[in-house]
Amino acid sequence: MNSELRHLSALRYFEAAARLGSYSKAALELSITQAAVSQRLRQLEDELACKLFVRKGRNMLLTAEGLRLYETVSVAFKSIVDGLNATQAEPIEGVLSVVTSPSFASRWLMPRLWRFSLAFPKTPIRVSSSNQPNIDLSGDFDIAIGEVNCKIDDTLLTCQQLFDEPVFPVCSPELAKSMKLSQPDQLLKCWLVSNISSHHFSWEEWFKKAGVVVDDSVFNWMEVETFDMGINAVVAGHGVCAGTDSLAGDFIERGLLVKPFDISLSPGVEYSAVYHADSIRKSRILVFVDWLKAEAALQSMS
Repeated sequence: MNSELRHLSALRYFEAAARLGSYSKAALELSITQAAVSQRLRQLEDELACKLFVRKGRNMLLTAEGLRLYETVSVAFKSIVDGLNATQAEPIEGVLSVVTSPSFASRWLMPRLWRFSLAFPKTPIRVSSSNQPNIDLSGDFDIAIGEVNCKIDDTLLTCQQLFDEPVFPVCSPELAKSMKLSQPDQLLKCWLVSNISSHHFSWEEWFKKAGVVVDDSVFNWMEVETFDMGINAVVAGHGVCAGTDSLAGDFIERGLLVKPFDISLSPGVEYSAVYHADSIRKSRILVFVDWLKAEAALQSMS
């Protein structure tokens, strides 16, 4: 250890006296006697071979050397305090940064988030979206949720499954009526919309489960980046896309989409919550994860 750090305890007295301009006020803040402050600062001046304070009436004023030292010491102590605060567990109250897929954010999380805000008004949620398969939880984000594939080989990462849903084709009522959809192989004549960010559904697998022999050359297909884009396309009457209850259920209830065949791929889309086990915001993360699980349970009962 650097020998200059032997002055560390004395510098604590010095910082308080310099900031408050008084030995007596420094003693009061440090819960020691004024004599102890005066004696320790005299020792520091002797060891540094320079005068740090001069008395003016009841006040202790910094010399040029003292001012130079105070400017450095005050910055150093602030850094120490900031570092200590950054390693201490934070309370439930405070901002929680969440990252999720755009579709999960818009179709599942945001319509429900007001209930969390009512229950925990002092824990605001900052929501970001990303289509990246791997999310860096060491930087701006506290927790990743939804259909987000985080690297779980890090032993400090915790993954809690929220729910999983079967995946099935959906289309507009107009398309189903115009094509008189009654057999799964009729979908081969439609535009098949695929979500390039999802690894949980393929038309080849769905047709195989439906007992339809597929020739890739007859596929009419398009790729979109999110479930939202695919659903919006088929609501407008353009083809068929994959959907789930959470992503497409309300559209089906409102008559904007139909599920032409009762054939689903399962397991389908798996939704999880991923976070660092040693996060300083773990208390608010766990509260939020418990709320997510409760919402998922409500959805399964509906």
